[in-house]
Amino acid sequence: MNGRILHVVGTRPNFVKAAPVVAALRTAGCDQVLVHTGQHYDERMSDIFFRQLSLPEPDTDLGVGSGSHARQTADLLVALEGELTARDPALVMVYGDVNSTLAAALVAAKLGIPLAHVEAGLRSFDMAMPEEVNRRLVDQLAELLFATSPEAVGHLAREGVDPARVHLVGNPMIDTLLTHLNHFDPDAARAAHGLPERYGVVTLHRPANVDDPEAAGAAARALTEAARLLDLVVPLHPRGRAALGAAGLDGAPGVHVVDPLGYVEFMSLVRGAAAVITDSGGVQEETTVLGVPCLTLRTTTERPVTVTHGTNRLVGPDELVPALRKVLDGGQPAPDEGPPLWDGRAGARIAAEVTRWLDHHA
Repeated sequence: MNGRILHVVGTRPNFVKAAPVVAALRTAGCDQVLVHTGQHYDERMSDIFFRQLSLPEPDTDLGVGSGSHARQTADLLVALEGELTARDPALVMVYGDVNSTLAAALVAAKLGIPLAHVEAGLRSFDMAMPEEVNRRLVDQLAELLFATSPEAVGHLAREGVDPARVHLVGNPMIDTLLTHLNHFDPDAARAAHGLPERYGVVTLHRPANVDDPEAAGAAARALTEAARLLDLVVPLHPRGRAALGAAGLDGAPGVHVVDPLGYVEFMSLVRGAAAVITDSGGVQEETTVLGVPCLTLRTTTERPVTVTHGTNRLVGPDELVPALRKVLDGGQPAPDEGPPLWDGRAGARIAAEVTRWLDHHA
């Protein structure tokens, strides 16, 4: 087998998804290059994840940083074109639906380099979400599409994607969760943040919740009221902290706003939570496996399997407090079985398909 695999990652969810894939391909003896775009770039949002997930140091850190969608994507296109040209990989692997993923897919397509998309086929059907635009375009360009759920396979089929290119492999984010499960210590995390025995975790970052002042105000009011039922610890990205703080969340009784956390620290809090309130796709998945009730502050989800096979429920700001009260009264039990193939072996399945592909194409 010949051929170099170039992984492009840029944000914390990318790191969590890539870690088991990189490890499985390393075991298979593959030649790999890891490119970090720097879309998440400070120590708490990037470096600590590489250490905790045992990801190798990136071969390149492009240091693109933040900016508008147009400027960030443009900077990524220029930087990644040079990197892919210099590295000359046989296959580019991208993860999820962030701007780094879209830019890498576009550059690979223009250079004629085959593309593999991990987490293909997810659809919210909300084109106002930048991530929905990204994931739809990436799936049209990919040679190998690795799906986490049967619903994702169905979406790709309806969009005319050749079934031979689609592989249902399970969820590599769950591989990472199960690998590190014994390191999640809810008691230590709770003590570190001065939380009572019963608490909730909140994470909000979607533009629909934090960029629009009216929406941020509605979310802040709902969370402030929810904090009367139980203390809430709220790790916030800088943009979300500014928006929700201006809307009155920071300093509200029972609300503990903290800086972004490392993977182990955050998942320790989630594991011990009475409930999680989020707009994150990954957190919907992680709570499904941990059996923690999840209230997603969105009108749609690209991960409906977390509703049908998990602990997740979609709510609006006006529904949040009644839904939380029901959860705390024991009215949202975890299902008996989780989603199919969410068993900790997705990375190995992806590696097997990639090595087979390389044997025939590299």
